[in-house]
Amino acid sequence: MPKMNPEGLYANRGIRLDLIQVYGFDYDFTLAHYSANLQSLIYDLAKEHMVNEFRYPEACMSFKYDPYFPIRGLYYDRQNGCLLKLDFFGSIEPEGCFYGRRQLSEKEIEEIYGTRHIGRDQARKLVSLMDFFCFSEACLIADIVQYFIDAKLEFDACYLYEDVNRAIHHVHRSGLVHRGILSDPHRYLVKNGQLLCFLRMLKKKGKKLFLLTNSPYYFVDGGMQFMLEDSLGNKDSWRELFDVVIANANKPEFYTSERSFRCYDTEKDTLAFTKVDRFLENKIYYHGSLKSFLQITKWKGPEVIYFGDHLFSDLRGPSKAGWRTAAIIHELENEIRIQNEDSYRFEQAKFHILQELLGRLHATVSSSKRSDAFKLLMDELNEERQKARCMMKRMFNRSFGATFLTDKGQESAFAYHIHQYADVYTSKPENFLFCSPERWLYAPFDVKIMPHHVKVCHNHL
Repeated sequence: MPKMNPEGLYANRGIRLDLIQVYGFDYDFTLAHYSANLQSLIYDLAKEHMVNEFRYPEACMSFKYDPYFPIRGLYYDRQNGCLLKLDFFGSIEPEGCFYGRRQLSEKEIEEIYGTRHIGRDQARKLVSLMDFFCFSEACLIADIVQYFIDAKLEFDACYLYEDVNRAIHHVHRSGLVHRGILSDPHRYLVKNGQLLCFLRMLKKKGKKLFLLTNSPYYFVDGGMQFMLEDSLGNKDSWRELFDVVIANANKPEFYTSERSFRCYDTEKDTLAFTKVDRFLENKIYYHGSLKSFLQITKWKGPEVIYFGDHLFSDLRGPSKAGWRTAAIIHELENEIRIQNEDSYRFEQAKFHILQELLGRLHATVSSSKRSDAFKLLMDELNEERQKARCMMKRMFNRSFGATFLTDKGQESAFAYHIHQYADVYTSKPENFLFCSPERWLYAPFDVKIMPHHVKVCHNHL
């Protein structure tokens, strides 16, 4: 069996890189790589805000972020207060429903939802947790729900979500998390010399580069200087790598609004009043809109590719505007490494063989002719199948399993959104460094959904 490359480029739709003339980038979790410490910082700042400003119980201050609990791509049910992991078709994973920190049984799931499939009306009550805040947000929601349950306090699941979400957004928009990161960059930011090599390679090939981020300029500048200080010369500036730098862009509204650009004075920390009808070299711009951006640059949609980590804020707008899109999913590397391991492939093959065998036995022996020995055999096979499924799940995340996969090795709802909005996906932008800018990327003809998934067949055992 071939092993997949953890740092590979995986195409959902064909892209001719030789036709791409413009490369655009988000900043957070795209150009900027963060350590695992960041989620604890966000979690702690948000819980403090909820206690100090929203008057949540003082006991919440003792909560600690659990990096082993959440994954990206979960959903929160604002009506019932559950955290859910859904599969590609919108059904709840049998072991992917938590109320607080307690995993609900399949019977409890059916009592709440009637069926594991989420209908259209139920889907309206769900909110997706997809961005880089989602880990701390999901963990904080679950911890507070659990506290209210243990304390036997009544609460409204919708109000709780709104409060947590407001606290998380306050941490970001107030600059608390930005100042926390810049005050100790060695703790939160990861230096990255390969990123500079990638950006310089693009410039050398004559490509245009732009940075489009929701973060304020001072934060981006401080982070880029730290990450590239060991690679950049003393007289060089990271800003020289980009033809256009746009901060405080307010995505996703950026893609649909008609807001004007403002030129930002980095020394005075003020916005100019003059109209922006062209982008000047070495200047920084705030706000703006996609419509104005295209009018000023004259860049055509199909010749632009935009890199981002948030499927909705970063990639849905560009994909609808005709840009090519590249999703940056840092978890991809670890998940592929696990999928490449012989232990995972053994359990995967075991599960699918047992699944097929159970199906054939059910089809060939009618209900009226099933003996006690037959039923015992079916029970034993089903037990072994469940063991294989649990083994696969635990190799990823003890609570929710893999980000891209369900416990049965099928695609998750998160994988569905990747497939829908990303033309190509990879773990970090600099993976393109090992790919010629003239290369053609094609979606494999023999893959149904996600090209980095390998299905283990019987003849591979």
